[in-house]
Amino acid sequence: MRRIGNPDRIVIIGGGISGLSSAFYLQREAERQGKEIAITIVDGAPAFGGKINTLQHNGFVIEKGPDSFLARKQAIIDLALELGLEDELTTTNPGAKKTYILHERKLYPMPPGLVLGIPTEIGPFVKTGLLSWGGKLRALLDLALPVRKDNSDESLGGFLERRVGNQVMRRIAEPLLAGIYAGDLKKLSLQATFPQFAAAERKHGSLIRGMMHNRKASASAGALPAVAKGGTFLTFKGGLSTLVKALDEALSKAQRRLGTKVTEIRRNADSSAEAGSMREVSAEGGAGRYEVVLDSGERLQADRIVMTAPAYDAADLLEPLTDCSELRTVNYVSVANVVMAFDKSTFGLDFDGSGFVVPRSEGLHITACTWTSNKWLHTSPDDKVLLRCYVGRSGAEESVKLPDTELIKAVRKDIEETMGIKAVPMFTEITRLPRSMPQYPLGHLTNMKQLRERFERELPGVWITGAAFDGVGLPDCIRQGKEAAQAILK
Repeated sequence: MRRIGNPDRIVIIGGGISGLSSAFYLQREAERQGKEIAITIVDGAPAFGGKINTLQHNGFVIEKGPDSFLARKQAIIDLALELGLEDELTTTNPGAKKTYILHERKLYPMPPGLVLGIPTEIGPFVKTGLLSWGGKLRALLDLALPVRKDNSDESLGGFLERRVGNQVMRRIAEPLLAGIYAGDLKKLSLQATFPQFAAAERKHGSLIRGMMHNRKASASAGALPAVAKGGTFLTFKGGLSTLVKALDEALSKAQRRLGTKVTEIRRNADSSAEAGSMREVSAEGGAGRYEVVLDSGERLQADRIVMTAPAYDAADLLEPLTDCSELRTVNYVSVANVVMAFDKSTFGLDFDGSGFVVPRSEGLHITACTWTSNKWLHTSPDDKVLLRCYVGRSGAEESVKLPDTELIKAVRKDIEETMGIKAVPMFTEITRLPRSMPQYPLGHLTNMKQLRERFERELPGVWITGAAFDGVGLPDCIRQGKEAAQAILK
């Protein structure tokens, strides 16, 4: 809605990375187009960041939420460069490249050349003790299997089982990919999670051949800063909150409503439900298309709304205005992080890698363990050790709900069984993230396309974006924020 002489008022619901990147690119794009906008960001938390939360404690850099991002995903690199953070980027310890997989309570090094659980080097794959000979031969059968002719969506687990067999899917791919989705691969959409797998099969006649080709193409790709070429993952020397702080400073003109929640979104009586041009209003501070009601009692007038809340909260707010049934198809999994700090002199163990992942079949409380102080050298004093254990995945969320003392006891029992660690932690930091990991069901992309098309018709000016839609990682959320800004100001 264009109000003569006044800027368009944009309310962004959610102050996590999706909301902040939407606001940043809205501000930048408006400046580029010479448009005047007024941004207000609303979040129930007392500070920006969402799941990103870095704790600085006695020389330790502890991530309570996500701890890194994929170096090959350009959106977050671009944002870091635009914010002047290039010198703050850091990669993993080059001496800790090994990752292990637990199998029958023994840690096996991940075979070199494994990409997202798919072998791209046959020699090391054949030598691994993770699989039986039957499992290895079944995986290599992918090189001869015919291509699936049906292009409809299928489950990620079903696809992997079809191409490389059940052993690779259960013992390697699922524990590796659990760190991204905490999901059951048999219930996750292939097209919404790893469409490159299906594309590799179609283009190269084999998943393995396709991933070999993609790996070579990635290795020759340019346009990344030097530090991004040094490893698979990146973070910031002061933690991921460095990015949040820089965005906060860059958005100094944006209004903030922190520590308050949106309770209702109303369509103003004088606003049209049609997607065409809106009636112009000349009154100062006139009514917008929508009214956003806060639990503080304040009512914000909005010409446009960017909704970055989780799917279940977004549905609660938007269902009174239109059908949001597609949002209800996105389930969420609860997870927790347990970070333990040790004195190296009492620890009694040296690491030669970055950590290990745990298949479901092992029956442990933890799903993975990162040897944080070895993987990220900036996270701990030299005479200390930092471990980070992950708890919870689809179908196994009971451990997340344990009381603190019981959860710590369960995690310490798991690391003693897997690594023989009996040392007592100097301190332990627990972070619970209830309903935090969105699960993309079969047909997810079609569902979201239908939803957005309906919003264009019935809720003009409302854009929904974030982890529930098109990628759960930080770079994916940033890319979606940028796309939202471009769509809103188009």
